[in-house]
Amino acid sequence: MNQQLPVPSLSGPFVHGDRVQLTGPKNRMNTITLIHGGEFHSHYGMIRHDDLVGLPDGSVVTNTGGEHYLALRPLLSDFVMSMPRGAAIVYPKDAAQIVSLADIFPGAQVVEAGVGSGALTLHLLRAVGPAGQLHSFERREEFSDIATANVAAFHGEVPANWSVTVGDLQARLPERCPDGSIDRVVLDMLAPWECVTEVADALKPGGVLICYVATVTQLSRVVEEVRRSGRFTHPQANETLVRGWHVEGLAVRPDHRMVAHTGFLVTARKLADGAVLPQPKRRASKGDFSEDDVAAWTPDLVDDQADGWTEEAIGQRQKSDRVLRKKLRDAQQLVQARSADSNPETDLG
Repeated sequence: MNQQLPVPSLSGPFVHGDRVQLTGPKNRMNTITLIHGGEFHSHYGMIRHDDLVGLPDGSVVTNTGGEHYLALRPLLSDFVMSMPRGAAIVYPKDAAQIVSLADIFPGAQVVEAGVGSGALTLHLLRAVGPAGQLHSFERREEFSDIATANVAAFHGEVPANWSVTVGDLQARLPERCPDGSIDRVVLDMLAPWECVTEVADALKPGGVLICYVATVTQLSRVVEEVRRSGRFTHPQANETLVRGWHVEGLAVRPDHRMVAHTGFLVTARKLADGAVLPQPKRRASKGDFSEDDVAAWTPDLVDDQADGWTEEAIGQRQKSDRVLRKKLRDAQQLVQARSADSNPETDLG
């Protein structure tokens, strides 16, 4: 990924190298990258890229067939929802919560694991800004490649303040990040409870750990491990549900569909070395956790796995190598579309 691409502008009139989202007469969205001499074709006619250059964001243009298109720069949320996916993405509603709950600030030193398709990576890079540093870790090289291509397509280059390390977080984090050097850690992985010790070592006192997990069994396991470590504040858990509303005149009602459960967020802060957290006074309940409970709510585990947990046990769906290769090609095409000799338009539907 050494190709230097035009860096898109974030505001002002459109220039060559910008990504533009065209919304047509049937509300179908097509995203193109403006290049010299490029053309966008549809069943309704053609729009020249050069005719868009110099227009302000939010302009309405007419193609050769007389159809009108709204031209806007795609938001970050638009891009991540349409980019090629090797792994399931962190949805914008959860990414926004992660940035807020973890208090990820400009200039922060942040660790992310795993990278997946790069959706959360893009939000974290925007939050830390040029003065910050994002250290990403991913176990699967094919996911790392797809994420790198997506990030390069969005930024026009691979950001200098972003690094991707392929391998297990437990083994590679101590190599890459000295103890006490990290402000925030974001874990979007299968078994985050296995990395609590390494994460605690890397975090500064007061630093934030936030875990994104999909199932209640993962939620229970990670919360109890964070508590057991004795190195964090009491973990807080929540989920975010988003329901849109239909508003037309007096016809005001909730939408029939909503973005409901996607995952749980668990947040805790690193204690100072040697600090002992006061335990809340509460009466023991039937729901208290014990080691014997793991077998009760966990499917049979595969003994020959080093970590004891398998993706099948958690319920994670796998994509075939053929599908992953196609997603990587799609992501790389987004990068190639930024160069002058590329295909002039990319339909992200």
